[in-house]
Amino acid sequence: MKLPFHIDLKDKVVVITGGAGVIGSSWVDALAECGAKVAILDLKLELAEKKAAEVVANGKTAIGVQANVLDKESLKEAHKIVLEKFGPCDILINGAGGNNPKGTTTKEYLFLEDLKENNKDLITFFDLDEKGIQFVFDLNFLGTLLPCQEFAKDMIGRKGCNIINVSSMNAFTPLTKIPAYSGAKAAISNFTKWLAVHFSKVGIRVNAIAPGFLLTSQNEALLKNPDGSLTERSHKILNSTPMGRFGEPGELIGALLFLISEEASSFVNGVVLPVDGGFSAYSGV
Repeated sequence: MKLPFHIDLKDKVVVITGGAGVIGSSWVDALAECGAKVAILDLKLELAEKKAAEVVANGKTAIGVQANVLDKESLKEAHKIVLEKFGPCDILINGAGGNNPKGTTTKEYLFLEDLKENNKDLITFFDLDEKGIQFVFDLNFLGTLLPCQEFAKDMIGRKGCNIINVSSMNAFTPLTKIPAYSGAKAAISNFTKWLAVHFSKVGIRVNAIAPGFLLTSQNEALLKNPDGSLTERSHKILNSTPMGRFGEPGELIGALLFLISEEASSFVNGVVLPVDGGFSAYSGV
C-alpha cells in the first residue's frame, strides 16, 4: 500500500471499531503498513478475521475480534483478547457507525399535500420511527462513547496515546432527509471536544475526522442510478463541493496519520478535521 507519508507505529497497539468496513479497511492497511499491531473489531467476526488475514498475508500484524460497540460486556471481552494477544491499547479509532432508513424522510421538504395523501411509501417527519432514530443515535454516539470507556483505561499516563472519532459533514450543516444521522454525528463532534478537555490532564489526545462525500460500494445505490448515471442528490452534492468531485477512502489516510502521530500533532487536541473537498467552506454563492 502506498501511503501519503509514513509514521512510525512500531509496537503501537491500535484498536479500530468497524475495521472491516470500507473506510475502516483502508485505515487498517495504512496503520499496519506503519508497523502497528492492529486489532480489527467488527460486529461480524468472520469479516474482521478475513480482513486480519489479508493484513497478515502481507507480512503485517493484525487480529480480528468480534465486538458489539453497544454492549459493554462484548467490549470487555474484546478488550481481554486485545490485551492477551497485543497488550494495552495505544490508539483507539471509533470507526463504527451508520444510518437507518427508519430515521430518514422520503422528501427533503414537507408539503401540505403530503399530510393529505394516503401514501404508505411516503415517510414524512411525522412518520419517523422512534426505534429507528434511537438505533442511529445509539450506533453512532453510544457506539463511540462505550469503546472510549473501555479502551481509554489503557492509555492513562502513557505517552503518545490518542483517540480518533469519526464525525461527518452532517455535523457542520444538517443534510436534508437524515435528521437522526445528522444529529448523531453532531453529538460525536461535541463529544470529541468534551472528551479532549476531560482527558487533557492524563495525556490522552482526542480528535475527529469529518469525511466529506465519498462514493463507495456502501452508498453507490444512493448516489448512482441503475444505469450508472449520477442521481439528482449526487449533482447537488457536487455542485456544493468546490473541488467538484467525490472523495475516495484513501484520501482520508493523510488526515488519520497526521492526527495519530505524536510527532506531527502533539499539540492538536479537540479538533474535528474536515476532509471534504471544500464542502463545509462553501456557502453556495
